[in-house]
Amino acid sequence: MSDELKSLIGAELRREVPEPVKAFAAQLAQRAGGATVAVLFYGSNLRDARLDGVLDFYIVLDRVGAWPGSRLAALANGVLPPNVGYREEELDGKALRAKYALISLSQFRRGVAHDALDTTLWARFSQPCCVAWVRSEVDLDAAVEVVSQAVTTAARWAAELGPESGEVLAFWRELFARTYEAELRVERGGRGNDLVARDAERYVRLLPAAWSAAGIGFTVGALATVAPGISQSERKLARRQWALRRRLGKFLNFARLLKAAFTFDGAVDYVVWKVERHSGIRPEVTEWQRRHPVLAAPGLYWRLRRLGVLR
Repeated sequence: MSDELKSLIGAELRREVPEPVKAFAAQLAQRAGGATVAVLFYGSNLRDARLDGVLDFYIVLDRVGAWPGSRLAALANGVLPPNVGYREEELDGKALRAKYALISLSQFRRGVAHDALDTTLWARFSQPCCVAWVRSEVDLDAAVEVVSQAVTTAARWAAELGPESGEVLAFWRELFARTYEAELRVERGGRGNDLVARDAERYVRLLPAAWSAAGIGFTVGALATVAPGISQSERKLARRQWALRRRLGKFLNFARLLKAAFTFDGAVDYVVWKVERHSGIRPEVTEWQRRHPVLAAPGLYWRLRRLGVLR
């Protein structure tokens, strides 16, 4: 891993975040006691510096079983990470909401490797993120290492799947177009282009450093074009490898959706918030419904039909 890339990623992860975000992340971290390594903050609220809507966190743990919940949930997270959840907190008189994903540090490391069959983890963390809470400086260094590897993996695939020569941003646009194709997504097809355009300077800085970290040489041509040193045989092999990941991608996403039906922590509260946000109606729910979201789903559905929220 190159020092240049780790320096760039380290500065990004160490950026200041709003105090309410840090406080929320700290409360989430406490749920696993001393087993929480770090809480990473990412997504649209980070990009737009907003606190409304839903904050997005990844909670990195020593072991997934340290998070409170059923043994079934821990087992499912061990087989197909991450488990996801939703939580609401009132901090300094302001209601904040967050979605979080749970993953162990060892799972994180495997998920960002170039040979990982699942593309979602390294694709997500090649995009901007920062540390909202961390257990120690040693753990912060580990987070920098893992996120740097995610960027390195993304840059290697960009070189292998992208044009033989082109502007730097063309490699990122091609990469995100392919990763979005490999996932179940509700966003429109040009979403990857928007991500790149929003942080264009960042992606321009990262690509050469990440190629160097991956051991990929490159030349710089006229009009700031770059050409990675990838042979035709390497490109052909990469395209065959990517075809496998593309076929597996939607299946893995669908499997996670099925798993979430049984393991989503706070699922009912998340549904209630979405209903209130879009309709102005907040249906009342019981503790039993919160504990048994799958069994409660039919009753909640018919109540929302009667209220006119669903048609």
